[in-house]
Amino acid sequence: MKTLGIGLAGARYGARMHLANYAKLPRDIVEVRGVCSRTKESGGALAREFRIGFATDDFDALLARKDIDAVDICVPPALHHEFAIRGADAGKHIIMEKPLTGYFGTAGDPEPIGTQVSRARMREGAGKNAEAVREAVRRNGVKFCYAENWIYAPPIEKMRRLIAASKGSILELRAEENHSGSNSVFSRDWKSTGGGALLRMGVHSVGACLHLKQWEGQLRLGKGIRPVSVLADTADLIHSSAARRAGEAGANRWISANPVDVENWANLIISFDDGSRGNIIVSDVGLGGLNTRVTAFMTDGVIKSNMTANDAIETYAPDASAFSGEYFTEKLETKAGWNRPSCDEDWFRGFAQEMEDFVGAIRENREPRSGIDLAVECVNAIYAAYLSAEKGSRVMID
Repeated sequence: MKTLGIGLAGARYGARMHLANYAKLPRDIVEVRGVCSRTKESGGALAREFRIGFATDDFDALLARKDIDAVDICVPPALHHEFAIRGADAGKHIIMEKPLTGYFGTAGDPEPIGTQVSRARMREGAGKNAEAVREAVRRNGVKFCYAENWIYAPPIEKMRRLIAASKGSILELRAEENHSGSNSVFSRDWKSTGGGALLRMGVHSVGACLHLKQWEGQLRLGKGIRPVSVLADTADLIHSSAARRAGEAGANRWISANPVDVENWANLIISFDDGSRGNIIVSDVGLGGLNTRVTAFMTDGVIKSNMTANDAIETYAPDASAFSGEYFTEKLETKAGWNRPSCDEDWFRGFAQEMEDFVGAIRENREPRSGIDLAVECVNAIYAAYLSAEKGSRVMID
């Protein structure tokens, strides 16, 4: 099989993470051959750093290259569905960072849309965007690889094997993610990201729960176990009176989350058609570095999966500068005191494995573990949750 040529759209954090994990694969299997970014300067700088032969600020120019078989989309979420459709129509396979899409406003919407536009309108718009991508992928016969790294993470992979070894059923999946705020300058505004912590972070937890129940159903019943409804609550905790009181006392300086019109905390319960539940909590107000966990409460056991803050390595330093030259883990506020640096963060969180699967799926003409259907289902579940939080009642998932 020929070497798979990749065209990268984006030049920031996500693009760099993808490049780092392509580099772990043999060069005769995959090669990044072009990069497109918002400015020629940023794309050119990335191309020089990673020795990529072509850089442009024109996405169509990237798509026109015959040596590029797949486009890897790492642009802000508001551009995701447009770039995916254009890529598919150009006959390119799609690799896309989460989330698939959302609602980012339309002409005439009052701003800020996060506080002015109804969640019912947003749900309809996000659903249309998601289905438009799925239709373009199917119409053009290309692969869609959805970069949901959690379902590739070794702890989740081991959870799958333990569930398979058991004869029991999952009664509850409890998933969480929290840290002290996003790296992205776009994360504060709904029109840029399509939502707050629930979409930006919760898409991981929702995706993991949907995947595990779908997989359990195929394993036990020969068909997937589907989500039927959600009950949710969301909040902007950093602008609460509790946070203001702490600020006045000088006790609120570590949390970087500062939303304009998005939530930074969310809790939702997904009901599945076998009567089981998924319980998800996400937060941008959690200190101590990135925390990501999934627990399966089964009829014959409990399985706890921890993808961060593992104790294979532990450090102590009274001064934060003691280990200043070495990376510890994402979102960690200080290296002082006791800490648990990750040995290989990308591998332990599934980034390396997802890229290997995506490249293999395209080269071997098979579906990846994480594909277009999971991407669409995550959007549908999350926007149903946004509507539930607005209404204060349970919402059925279409």
